[in-house]
Amino acid sequence: MEKHEETRYVKRTQKDYSMSFKLQIVQEIERGITTISQVKKEYGIQSRATIVQWLRKFGNFDWENQTPFTMSKGPEQKIMELEAKVKLLEKQKSFLEQQAFVADKKAIIFDMMIDIAEKEYQIDIRKNSSPEQSTILSKKSSKQ
Repeated sequence: MEKHEETRYVKRTQKDYSMSFKLQIVQEIERGITTISQVKKEYGIQSRATIVQWLRKFGNFDWENQTPFTMSKGPEQKIMELEAKVKLLEKQKSFLEQQAFVADKKAIIFDMMIDIAEKEYQIDIRKNSSPEQSTILSKKSSKQ
């Protein structure tokens, strides 16, 4: 008995894709890192025309003359690209701040657990090496 996997069709609109995502796809295709069909498969973009539209709108290719643009991008497009980059960096910053917050809380909790274990079992878990010991160890390791 063979099981057939169902592929559900989910209709998407241009608003479903962020500006940074569109620019990333255009850059990957223009640099030759990937092709339109590979992008379509990898990211689940349903229509080739969607990607071509992004290339025409945000790419560096003159579709009428079939040559790469020699002119720089317009100020509006530069602003849009920079705004997309700012949003991406803000998201990354907030994610990293959240990770740092969680790491700080974990460190506090681990210190509390060690304190409780030291009191409960009446043993020293943390190493308290004297300055004399550390200098002796460093001299031994430097000789070798």
